[in-house]
Amino acid sequence: MKYTVLTLFPEITDVFFSTSIMAKAIKRGIIEYQAVNIRDYAFDKHKTCDDAPYGGGPGMLMLPEPLKLALEAVGCGHRQKEDRRRVIYLSPSGKPFNQELAKELASERELVLICGRYEGIDQRIIDRYADDEISTGDYVLSSGEIAALAIIDATYRLVDNVICAESLAEESFSDGLLEYPQFTRPEDFDTIKVPEVLLSGHHEQIRLWRLEKRVEKTLRQRPDLIQRGRELGIFNKEIINIIDRLTAGSAGAG
Repeated sequence: MKYTVLTLFPEITDVFFSTSIMAKAIKRGIIEYQAVNIRDYAFDKHKTCDDAPYGGGPGMLMLPEPLKLALEAVGCGHRQKEDRRRVIYLSPSGKPFNQELAKELASERELVLICGRYEGIDQRIIDRYADDEISTGDYVLSSGEIAALAIIDATYRLVDNVICAESLAEESFSDGLLEYPQFTRPEDFDTIKVPEVLLSGHHEQIRLWRLEKRVEKTLRQRPDLIQRGRELGIFNKEIINIIDRLTAGSAGAG
């Protein structure tokens, strides 16, 4: 997997790619990274990359010419399906980013991420070059780089051999549920003890406890995921029975 980031501030993303698991993945040749400074493709001596929007309004808009040249420089100038990079523009107006989309993007050969600034970029760049317009949430950021890093972090860890597959199996959203609570040493911390079942060494009881806690947490924090899981039929009979028992108990208590 290769990540190509088009940005006015490459130093923001450079740090991420030089630390922790990402740095190890690059060293092992699993991940590639290229930062492209859009200012390198500006025309004037001041490296101007923005101007006022037509029709008036507050703020400035990123110019299309430097972005076009930057995209062409990384091979996105010709829309040939057999050798395409997937071009993503990060925008609060885009479709919502979630774990399903992360899995889809993680299977791509290369992601080219356009990081906007100011009031965004000229619509003609989006129309001509972008395959996707993606939002990381219902909020507005001043930096497209932050949104790009969220997508990069969510996808690179799903690429084969970056992280142990076992570590990914029971994560939040992996099967429609949130992750169970976790504990480590000491057994007694600030008068709160680790649940006895986790100290028992009984693997089946631990599995059942964790599954019930996943359902319990999802019902409490994200009931929309429970509803969605039911509608899509992604829960097995064991999970459905736990959901029914917990919701019946909750209704009885009320």
